[in-house]
Amino acid sequence: MDKENKKYPPLHLPKLEMRTKVEDGILKVFDPLREKYVALTPEEYVRQHFTAWLRNDLHFPASLMANEIGIELNGMKKRCDTVVFNPDGSPLIIVEYKAPEVAITQNVFDQIVRYNMTLHAKYLIVSNGLNHYCCIIDYRSGSYNFIPAIPDYRDLKIGFSEN
Repeated sequence: MDKENKKYPPLHLPKLEMRTKVEDGILKVFDPLREKYVALTPEEYVRQHFTAWLRNDLHFPASLMANEIGIELNGMKKRCDTVVFNPDGSPLIIVEYKAPEVAITQNVFDQIVRYNMTLHAKYLIVSNGLNHYCCIIDYRSGSYNFIPAIPDYRDLKIGFSEN
């Protein structure tokens, strides 16, 4: 059990009761956004807690959220961990997750910025379940600013089409 506690430690996110099952010797968790069971890796553990927090506490509609979105970047296929869309279908937020033991470094930010070269989202979020960072992109000035907290969806409704 000590190994499991290290793999799935308490996060700086609300507690979540996850639907799990073992299939072919692999522990899987039900992902309500993908509507299927997926392997419960440490990164998936963070994703499930984070997306539940966005839906349940920060009022993001599940209908505007998707996990594991495929994109093409420099001729290579990549996957964004979570994308939150505007009501018009354009990307609003890209979220990149790391396992709790993985430090959030410049390389992690570089990764999400590369994804955003394709998607042009207004917000970028990186989380390892313990630390969460959010920045807003200002395309007019070509700059970005870190903001102190992940915004509530209700606060984002005005000005969706700025980018």
